Amino acid sequence: MEDQAQELKKMMSNNKKTRIIAITSGKGGVGKSNLSVNMAIAYAQQGKKVTLIDGDLGMANVNVLMNVVPQYNLMHVINKQKTMQEIINETEFGIKFIAGANGFSKIANLTVDELDYFAKQFAMLGNSDIIIIDTGAGIANNVLQFVAAADEVYVVTTPEPTAITDAYGIIKIITTELVDREMNIKLLVNRVHSADEGKRISDRIINIAGQFLNKKVDYIGFVYDDPVVQASVIRQKPFIIVNPTSKPAQCIKHIVGRIEKSDIGSSEGVSSFLKKFLRKN
Repeated sequence: MEDQAQELKKMMSNNKKTRIIAITSGKGGVGKSNLSVNMAIAYAQQGKKVTLIDGDLGMANVNVLMNVVPQYNLMHVINKQKTMQEIINETEFGIKFIAGANGFSKIANLTVDELDYFAKQFAMLGNSDIIIIDTGAGIANNVLQFVAAADEVYVVTTPEPTAITDAYGIIKIITTELVDREMNIKLLVNRVHSADEGKRISDRIINIAGQFLNKKVDYIGFVYDDPVVQASVIRQKPFIIVNPTSKPAQCIKHIVGRIEKSDIGSSEGVSSFLKKFLRKN
């Protein structure tokens, strides 16, 4: 597998630095997918080329939030039935969208020929400035695989006690299971009623992670609880489009602005992502 990863790096080497973000959570129902969609659109509104990948292989719903019906997904590329260009969905919101699929972990067992084909296809995403991966919730192997390969990991939580506990839980798993990788973890608190509430919750998780895991976790921001969010889900249009002046939309724009000011370090873009994705745990 390491030899295959090295070959991938050679095939896919490019000078473009694509920022690859994995958005994850310890439990479902915290608004992770909704935030992923709206963050992707916020980047596009800044003039970035954005690709959003649905990495929730069990309960994929990103397409529903945008009212997109994908005909093909990543498994069609892995099985050589389609090219990467053929499975990319253009959306009315200025971003590109790729649907995930059950069985995507099969990539770890591809033959050399299959790996060569997939690598060349995946390299096409290197034209993106930003790739956002909406992972599944929890600690399934495919979730950790996406998390381990990304440049940055954003853990989403809410003020609910169970969500806070599960957010710490996934940070603990990432820290202990991926000890050989330097993980850049940031915390995003969704559905808060005040800025103070978001800061208080983030401080609690960050302090515990520092004390018991010796892990530095950064606070990237919060998103207000607002009826406009649920209304946009029902309409199947992202809230940053439905009501761009709403509090949640302004929060998303602020978060993206903060992310853009932060350094992504020594990332090598798509080539680095695939190298780490294929690496044995």
